[in-house]
Amino acid sequence: MTGLTAEVVVDGCAPQTPALAPNGRLLCYVLAPISRTGDHLDTELWLADTDDAVAPRRATADTATESRPRWSADSETLFFLSDRADRGTPQLHRLTPADGTVTTVTSWRAGVIDHLPLSDTHLVALLAEDEPTEQDERRARDRDDAIVVGEREPRARLRMLDLRTGRVTTPGVFGDRHVVELCQRPDGGPLAVLTWASADNDHGPRTGHLHLFDPTTGSAENLGPVAADARSLAWWPGEDGWHLGYVALTPPVLQAGTAVFDLAVDSRVLRNRTAGLSMCPTKLCQTNAAPLVVFADGLNTTLARLDPVDLTTLSHHPGRLDNVTTTPTGTDIAAVTGARYQPPNLHIGPSTGPLRRITNTRPSLDGITLGTQQPLAYRAADGLDLDGLLVLPVGRTASEGPFPLVTIVHGGPYDRYADRCQLFWFPSAQWLAAAGYAVFLPNPRGGQGHGHQFAASVAGRVGQQEWTDILTGIDLLIAQGIADPDRLGIAGWSHGGFMSAWAVGQTDRFRAALVGAGVVDWGMLAATGENGQFEAALGGSTGWSGIGPHPHDAVSPISFASHIRTPVLILHGAEDTNVPLGQAVYLHRALRHFDVEHEFVIYPREGHSIRERNHQLDVLRRTRAWFDRWLRP
Repeated sequence: MTGLTAEVVVDGCAPQTPALAPNGRLLCYVLAPISRTGDHLDTELWLADTDDAVAPRRATADTATESRPRWSADSETLFFLSDRADRGTPQLHRLTPADGTVTTVTSWRAGVIDHLPLSDTHLVALLAEDEPTEQDERRARDRDDAIVVGEREPRARLRMLDLRTGRVTTPGVFGDRHVVELCQRPDGGPLAVLTWASADNDHGPRTGHLHLFDPTTGSAENLGPVAADARSLAWWPGEDGWHLGYVALTPPVLQAGTAVFDLAVDSRVLRNRTAGLSMCPTKLCQTNAAPLVVFADGLNTTLARLDPVDLTTLSHHPGRLDNVTTTPTGTDIAAVTGARYQPPNLHIGPSTGPLRRITNTRPSLDGITLGTQQPLAYRAADGLDLDGLLVLPVGRTASEGPFPLVTIVHGGPYDRYADRCQLFWFPSAQWLAAAGYAVFLPNPRGGQGHGHQFAASVAGRVGQQEWTDILTGIDLLIAQGIADPDRLGIAGWSHGGFMSAWAVGQTDRFRAALVGAGVVDWGMLAATGENGQFEAALGGSTGWSGIGPHPHDAVSPISFASHIRTPVLILHGAEDTNVPLGQAVYLHRALRHFDVEHEFVIYPREGHSIRERNHQLDVLRRTRAWFDRWLRP
């Protein structure tokens, strides 16, 4: 039996975006490597028979980035995107599973972003940016390409492809709005179209509108604005006509729990169908009748049906249930899910459960012993019920403690730890458990899975009660004899990196910290990060809110840099647009100024997530070496 190595962690593959054929007989999915070795992520398209009669098989033989499989309404044809002809420029392709024939369908010079085969099997709706004009090409060639913000900004537009002629037309009915998502009514009627005012992530998600588009007449109707960050469209019939639903943030704040919104199309009556629930909807799945709803429910997942009056719970699933796809009847589903000691794989079965696994995409993990993982339930200082996970060192029991403890805070903050296998390229529990550490994975307030108020409570108050929620959990583990109070570490990526930086500015209890792609100045992030106003909702203000000090200064780790004595490892991608590199540079300069032991590592070509194989290996090895240096006797 081999032990867990960094190579085993990063060299596997993971299934993504499954698509069940409408007749329920075939399942297509994308198999993607966890790490990338070149300039492009080479993915593969696979097919599986849902009756397990034949083992899953690769559907294509190209070296390409293949993505977004979608079935025709008659289940005879599979459409997908591939850049096999021109890397980085995906085109629509058509696969006939009966004979394995693959045909390139488009040659749109700007590439195709997304697509939706329509009930009329001769038509496919496309999302694509405008093709470059001769003037655009000349300007690029001559480097006369100054960017004027607000002029000729890239926008995805709705295009209609007629498969009989190969002709692509662009209905000019949405003006200059950026088209985000499409969903056709199950009876073959109009398309629901979600648009933004622009593709800018700071502005666009706050400016969403819903439209109806008739593919027969080419006419459109604006149904009006939607709540922020709307997505996951679904239709269903009701006694009062057709309804159109979506998942979005609960108004009015931008740090909020998600909700399912139900719009009666004829009357324009809009309802929040999940108000007051202690779980958070993550996806709507359209059927021919009532849609299915996936809920983050504490450490686990609940699948329900959105009936006319109420929700009907169909099944409960441990951990996460991602990329759920269903048949038109809603009776069968496929999803990516795993277990405490099994990585995510494709599972299929009835929507009422149970599901059975049909892939094993990471056989290199078979036989490797992982640390015991157990759910935690405890109460915050103010009595609020909290949960999280504890992972013990491999081969050890709680009674053998105390152990060095590393607390890893999740990102978001609107995310969560689910009761699934905690092994990833970023600082993760099983990677440290293999080196003898106990690991605490808290779900403090502000996160997902406990309803809207739980999430919204940190708006403008990051680092306050969520920090004491984490401390309470650490103190509990110390009191139980699991954690050694003299050997505590803290780590996190993104918002977790913020919490790690915040922690060491509030206390010297931690002997080492890791700040991965972390936020240290909320005003700076609101000004320069791609999600500006959403970040301002967390920090509580912006730099243009008037003469400071500002509310965000009081919750920014950089304001407490003079208090830091804990050694800090800073990791950041050079091309990060979510939390720009300047955040890490700011922390590095402050720590250097105050003569604090630290190490600052920048990963070239990387964004908010680290993708290249050698960089992922470095993250894993450097993380373990850092905590070994400071937490080992």
